[in-house]
Amino acid sequence: MLFSFLLVVHAIIAALLVTVILMQQSEGGGLTSSGSPSGLMSARGAANFLTRATAVLAGLFIGMSILLAVIAATRSNNAIDTSLARPTAAAPGAPTGPAPAAAPGVDPLDAAAGAVAANQAAPAAGNSSAPGR
Repeated sequence: MLFSFLLVVHAIIAALLVTVILMQQSEGGGLTSSGSPSGLMSARGAANFLTRATAVLAGLFIGMSILLAVIAATRSNNAIDTSLARPTAAAPGAPTGPAPAAAPGVDPLDAAAGAVAANQAAPAAGNSSAPGR
């Protein structure tokens, strides 16, 4: 709830920052080029106000960005949505049942390494039409 509120505030700050930047006078004049010649909205007064407003809004924008990044990184919602995940099909020829148990007293990793080595050696020995021959 707080995160959503801060996102809305961040979007408002971004919109205000864009507006203030566009109002500033460039070489050809900005959106505030026509105004009263005295007071806050004189050319110099408007430039000072808009420069300060830009600096404040830019600081708020950067600070809010860092705050939102920290909050997003520390959120405890680590669940992965699997509603759109495609079911994976088993590879052809792959066993579908549970893995066979190793013989008593044999390390399961050694038995698996031996089975992998036997599977790799069997096709190579039986294939006499290997590329390059």
